[in-house]
Amino acid sequence: MRPYRSILFVPGHKPAWAEKALKAGADAIILDLEDSVPAEEKAAARETVATSIRHLRSLDASVGIGVRVNGLSTRLTGADLEAVVVPGLNVVFAPKIEEATDVLRYDALLDHFEHRNGVSGLEYIVPVETVKAIQNCAEIASASPRVGAMIGPTAEHADIAREVGFEWTPDGLETLYLRSRVLLACRGAGLHALTGLWERIDDLEGLEKFAREGRRLGFRGMIAIHPSHVPVLNSVFSASDEEIAFYEGMVAAYEQAAREGSGALRYRGLHIDKAHYDKALLWLEGARVRRKPADREEG
Repeated sequence: MRPYRSILFVPGHKPAWAEKALKAGADAIILDLEDSVPAEEKAAARETVATSIRHLRSLDASVGIGVRVNGLSTRLTGADLEAVVVPGLNVVFAPKIEEATDVLRYDALLDHFEHRNGVSGLEYIVPVETVKAIQNCAEIASASPRVGAMIGPTAEHADIAREVGFEWTPDGLETLYLRSRVLLACRGAGLHALTGLWERIDDLEGLEKFAREGRRLGFRGMIAIHPSHVPVLNSVFSASDEEIAFYEGMVAAYEQAAREGSGALRYRGLHIDKAHYDKALLWLEGARVRRKPADREEG
């Protein structure tokens, strides 16, 4: 999966909001059919979302476009996918997955609707929302090649808070263990690791602090529910010029030393060897694909 830095949610039944989300510069937009859509509007929202996918794709060829469908237990998932698996879609945000067999149930539906609707290459973003999902996160991460990303749970008032019973704090210590399990599952399966929601819309300073701490743990992107959060996340999860220069310099220094017959050297006050060199190469590879907000407009 592309390393989305910012993934912005939009209620699926409000198409005008989708275009505003695109203008906010989010790396990916998720059109929601689940919690933000009232029950009586869900059927109509499917066609609205399908239209929005086509419209957004006509405006931007590179933005990630996804749909959060209703969970399998609702028995609405098949009808959701039947309507919204259309050309232009990249991601299915698959809620309420608790074990590997749930992923396979999604696969069976997607295999059918991809083939029928002329779509290919869809991937899942899997939110970890329950205690059972936390316990099974490693198995879920490797259950299907379609699983491209998982989300370490953080939300103050979401399903995981109710199930675990934690009391939310801005520092996030109460979710550190939960997020860390998901992070390790992502790393083990080669997935894009996302950290979860910051619900306090007007607290951009708190958002930035929380996102930076998530990046330090190893997460590489974050979910957003308001356009004002997007620039903060794009900045936090982008590589700075100083960081790029540091790692490029490390690579060059190690390669020069290796040519001179040395496998270890001093670089900017650090002892480095091949392990540092390998990390620098991997880091630079990731930095090159993390885009700045203007990159899509610049081509």
